[in-house]
Amino acid sequence: MGYEAGLDPLAPDAPVLVAGAGMTGRSVLAALAPLGVRPTLCDDDPAALQHYADGGVATTRPSDAAQHIGDYALVVTSPGFRPTAPLLAAAAAAGVPIWGDVELAWRLDSSGHYGPPRRWLVVTGTNGKTTTTSMLHAMLTAAGLDARLCGNIGNPLLDALAEPADLLAVELSSFQLHWAPSMRPEAGAVLNIAEDHLDWHGSMAAYTAAKARVLGGRVAVVGLDDERAAALLDTATAPVRVGFRLGQPAAGELGVRDGQLVDRAFADNLALAPVDSIPVPGPVGVLDALGAAALARCVGVPARAVADALASFRVGRHRAEVVAVVGGVRYVDDSKATNPHAAEASALAYPRVVWVAGGLLKGASIDATVARIANRLVGAVLIGRDRTAFADALSRHAPDVPVVHVVTGEDADVHATNETFVTAVAEDATGQSLGKRVMTAAVAAARGLAQPGDTVLLAPAGASFDQFSDYADRGEAFAAAVRAASR
Repeated sequence: MGYEAGLDPLAPDAPVLVAGAGMTGRSVLAALAPLGVRPTLCDDDPAALQHYADGGVATTRPSDAAQHIGDYALVVTSPGFRPTAPLLAAAAAAGVPIWGDVELAWRLDSSGHYGPPRRWLVVTGTNGKTTTTSMLHAMLTAAGLDARLCGNIGNPLLDALAEPADLLAVELSSFQLHWAPSMRPEAGAVLNIAEDHLDWHGSMAAYTAAKARVLGGRVAVVGLDDERAAALLDTATAPVRVGFRLGQPAAGELGVRDGQLVDRAFADNLALAPVDSIPVPGPVGVLDALGAAALARCVGVPARAVADALASFRVGRHRAEVVAVVGGVRYVDDSKATNPHAAEASALAYPRVVWVAGGLLKGASIDATVARIANRLVGAVLIGRDRTAFADALSRHAPDVPVVHVVTGEDADVHATNETFVTAVAEDATGQSLGKRVMTAAVAAARGLAQPGDTVLLAPAGASFDQFSDYADRGEAFAAAVRAASR
């Protein structure tokens, strides 16, 4: 017998299906426990389910849950589940509400479940989310405000809500936003929008629409130098609309004038901080700081706190992190650059680059990025499943740049036809994982292409899961290979 439509899906004894037994699932179960609902956890991993079953949680497989989906009042899904996943498609067809953990957090917080509702300051965009959100949190705390850093940045929203705070500095991905239709933050920023995760969303329009959900609160902030993001300002429903740009700001904007970040949105030409105090190299660092400052200023953070936060800010791991300088060559780990847009911004921060790139493109095109960074490239080392797409783009837009393919044993017979391309084989070695072998060969090849004054830049423009466990694993392998080669 199915659950009666229209009843409160979080009422006591309501049957709730929790999809995903990872970190998100754990947080969801903890948040649901005081409500008196009847949760059932599903996951494709029997070992993960058994762990929860041993603790008294009801469990089931996604396929079984899909067959009985009408018995549930609500599905709370982890963000990794695509809308086309059979379980969620069945829920949608049966009219069962589907929430993500962010939607659940928003509804519980708005209802006063955790006390006075927090003010959410939300950051999204294709690139720069983590750095911008971290800068924002630093600005809030420098101003003496009680703020929590959470969301996609590592601390789940539901966990953060369990602690007292007035403000939340929240990083949200397009996956999380897709499953958060009712969220209306105090302020939200879309930094930029470029092709990414199209294999998940199905289209650029759907991806953009998910990002735009942060602009429906009191204040909407967008990056004006990004054409797609800028276009969202006209359609944003927020009563206060703010843009930021690298150039001089107009009224209602933040920008740069005479080497200073300047606020013309919440003040009259107020200088906030010197550009040269920003620790993230290149234009991307300035844009991240401007986006963070716009959100901070909208809740009254003074200029002094903005300046102090930027002066003491430290870049997170695997985000334009300088690993070493050896023989006049700088080695930079930007493994977090998991899409072409991020890799482009990273490469444009340096005048001469040996580019270590490749991985999984996730449906994105690399051509435009290669065309725009071609004049910075002095060499390229390609790794991963989609390296041929990189090679093709380089042959079209940077034909004089020498390219090395790093191949493994199973595809060592693959050779490019362009005469400037050579092939390096990641030799098998006892005790070394595939990722370590690949990166050892990649760093050796890059070292051979670099000259004093060059930057060997790991900015892959693709996801890492074909050869590494995640982007951090890829970055650690790069750093270890650089250290080993410099001994």
